[in-house]
Amino acid sequence: MHQPTHFLIFFMSFPLFSLCFGSFHVYPLPVSQYHDQIYGHYPKPRWNTGFYGSMTRQDRVSSLSGSPKIVNVVDFGAKGNGQDDSKAFELAWKEACSSSKAMILVPKGRTYYLKPITFSGPCRSPLTLKIDGMIKASPRMSDYDDDRRHWLKFEGVDNFVVEGNGIINGNGKKWWQNSCKVNKELPCRGAPTAVTFYQCINLVVANLKLENAQQMHLTFQKCTNVQALNLRVVAPENSPNTDGIHVTETQNVIIRNCVIGTGDDCISIVSGSRNVRAMDITCGPGHGISIGSLGAGNSEAEVSNIRVDRALISGTSNGVRIKTWQGGSGYAKNIMFQNVVMNNVSNPIIIDQNYCDKEEKSCPQQNSAVKVSNVVYKNIRGTSASDDAIRFDCSKSSPCQDISMLGVHLVRQGDDVATASCENVRLKNRWKVYPQCSS
Repeated sequence: MHQPTHFLIFFMSFPLFSLCFGSFHVYPLPVSQYHDQIYGHYPKPRWNTGFYGSMTRQDRVSSLSGSPKIVNVVDFGAKGNGQDDSKAFELAWKEACSSSKAMILVPKGRTYYLKPITFSGPCRSPLTLKIDGMIKASPRMSDYDDDRRHWLKFEGVDNFVVEGNGIINGNGKKWWQNSCKVNKELPCRGAPTAVTFYQCINLVVANLKLENAQQMHLTFQKCTNVQALNLRVVAPENSPNTDGIHVTETQNVIIRNCVIGTGDDCISIVSGSRNVRAMDITCGPGHGISIGSLGAGNSEAEVSNIRVDRALISGTSNGVRIKTWQGGSGYAKNIMFQNVVMNNVSNPIIIDQNYCDKEEKSCPQQNSAVKVSNVVYKNIRGTSASDDAIRFDCSKSSPCQDISMLGVHLVRQGDDVATASCENVRLKNRWKVYPQCSS
C-alpha cells in the first residue's frame, strides 16, 4: 500500500547530558516562572494548532494529486437529532474505505449518537476522518452487551488521519456510577474504552477534544508509527479509570502538545511499547504520567526507550511514575524524564516495584520483579503536596539500577520539609539534587 510522504517516523535517541542548567533556587517560585525557566524558548503546550510542522491541511491536500472525495455522513442518513446514527456512519465508512483518497466528514453543529462500532481496514488508499461535530456514545448500557470493552474501534487501518475541531464524548457518567471503585458493593466489570486504534500503521490523531470516556479515553494497541497531536482530554477528577492516552504494544509514538486532565493517568505506557516520546504535555488533575503497571499476574513485561520532555504536572496524585507488580519479569529500561515542572503533586518522582491496587493481603512478597534500569531524571523542579517528594521503593531481589538524577529540585508545598526515600536503588549519577535520599 502507498505510504504518504508526509508521515514522520520518529526514532528515539537519548542525549543524556546535552542540556545546560541555569541557576537553582532554594525557595519555590511561582509555577509560571518555573515554566519559563524550564521551557525556555520552547512553546507552551497548546491546543488546536496546526500539525505536520508548518503545513496546513490545505497544503497537505494540495501536495497530493487532486482533491479528496468528500464522504459526508449526512448524505448516508446521519441526522444528528438524538437518534442512533450508527448505520449511517457504517455506510459512510464502507464508501470511503473502498474509494481512492477519501475524506469522511462529520459536520459541525450537530451531535451524532453512536452505538459500539468497529471501523475495519484495510482501505483502498490513505483515508482521513474529519470530525467537526460531536460524536457521543449511546447512553444505553445494554447496547454494549456484545462488547463491554470498546465503543469506537478502528482496526487494521493504515495511513489514516483523524482530525478536526470536534468532540468525542464517551457519555461516561452512568458507567462511573456503576463502577466498583465508586460503589464497593457492585461487582467489578469492564467498561468501554472510548476510542481504540488496533493494529494501525502510520496514524495521526490531531486537534480533537475527547471527554467523559466510559473508561480510558484513547488507546493505541499494537500500532506502529503514531502521532497524537494537539489533543485535549478531560473528565472529572473522580471518574474511575479514565486514563487520557494509553499506549500498549505500540512502537514509534509521538504525543505532543496535549492538555490532559482526568480521573486516572494522563498518559500510561504499558508492556510491549518502545520508542515513545511525549513532549509539551499539560497534565492535571489525574494520576500523572505513568509507565506501567507492569508484570501483573506474574506476567512478562517489556518497555524501552521512553522519553517525557517538557511537561507541566499540576495537582495530581503522582508526577512521573514507574510502577511494577511483584512476581513479574522482563524490563523497563532506557527511560528519561526531563524538563518537568511539578505544581503541588503528591508524589512528584516515584518508582514503585511493589505496586498493588488491591488489599495488602492480596499482594504477598515475591522474589521476582520487572527489572528497572537506566532511568534519567533531569531538570525537574517544583512543589510536592506530600513529604515524600522522591520515593524509590524498589525490589530487594531486583534493585533499580543505573538511576541518574541531574538537576532535581523539589520543595514541600507550604512550610514542611520535603524528603526522599530510596530503598534498594543503585544511583549512577547525582548532581544538584534536593531532597537527597535518606537511605
